[in-house]
Amino acid sequence: MSFKISLVKLPFLAPFTTSFGTEAERQALILEFKSEGIRAFGECVTSEGPFYSYEDNQTSLHVMRDHLASVLKKKPTPEDFVMQTEHIRGHNMAKAAVEMLLWDYHSKLAGRPLVRALGPSKGYADVGISLGIDKPEVTLERVAQAVERGYKRVKVKIDRGKEYEIVRSVRDSFPDIPLSADANSCYTLKDLPALKRIDRFGLVYLEQPLEHDDLLDHARLAKELSTPICLDESISSVEKARHAIEIGACKVINIKPGRLGGFTNSLKVAKLARKHGGHVWVGGMLETGIGRSFNVSFASLKLVDYPGDTSPNDKYFARDIVKNPFVMKDGRMRPNAGPGIGVDLDEGFLASSTAESWKIF
Repeated sequence: MSFKISLVKLPFLAPFTTSFGTEAERQALILEFKSEGIRAFGECVTSEGPFYSYEDNQTSLHVMRDHLASVLKKKPTPEDFVMQTEHIRGHNMAKAAVEMLLWDYHSKLAGRPLVRALGPSKGYADVGISLGIDKPEVTLERVAQAVERGYKRVKVKIDRGKEYEIVRSVRDSFPDIPLSADANSCYTLKDLPALKRIDRFGLVYLEQPLEHDDLLDHARLAKELSTPICLDESISSVEKARHAIEIGACKVINIKPGRLGGFTNSLKVAKLARKHGGHVWVGGMLETGIGRSFNVSFASLKLVDYPGDTSPNDKYFARDIVKNPFVMKDGRMRPNAGPGIGVDLDEGFLASSTAESWKIF
């Protein structure tokens, strides 16, 4: 039995800019667990810095190595892992990396694809694209390319003071496409006039406009806009999802399994939202082919009714660490058919892209 964590660095084809800042490369923590002849993988969705959340690569490495590895040794089911780590407050991204690795492990142990273990599936995931902030002409070119490739939803990142020009230019050039905007928490209720200016552009939803952990002001904002509110960062637990739905803070939830502590909680949130007439989709965190394989499996579930940020990785990287990257056809991708997450690792490229590695046990 062994457990190893590696820091892999993959440069982006182009810098990715949001209201948080600009990233030039993906610095991914890749988990590898071997036991009983099975090799299981996971990916932690933290980044180099604590900007999306308080977690970053260093905090997650510490929590996985010093607190979660001892639980992993017992090879619990994902559901049992969640219960056995409840005493560790927060650190959902670290927990999710290990919990999802256990989904891969137990699926491979049973000889079935991960998607079959998760629940009823459509057999495919509808694919949307998320575009970082750039010059208007560059954004329009990228939207045109996305439409040409068949993406079923285009999402543009916005920032305070830039929202109107970004959304207006896209909507004027593409009046009929499903379009949404992601603010990444950069507004307050004082910015209501600016948000009302983009309310007329027929957005599918406005994602996380206010504070990253807020529910109350989002509920107030929702009453002022015709555009549905989608929550991302604010939905950090099943309870937060329940509270958001009860007070009308959102009609759409972006499910990022890393933010919620893994698939066990993500399934609960998806079922809760759909039960109350809400919509769900699966977000991305610029994952490698390993993390993306988890996302595509979840996004193919019947519970998920909106296109997600599950683009093929050739949008982000010149080369991935898997030999069987996802291919989109007619705006859809299908989960891998092999046992577990079904990835075929590019061992040589993985080794050459690894900056540092830690043998945990």
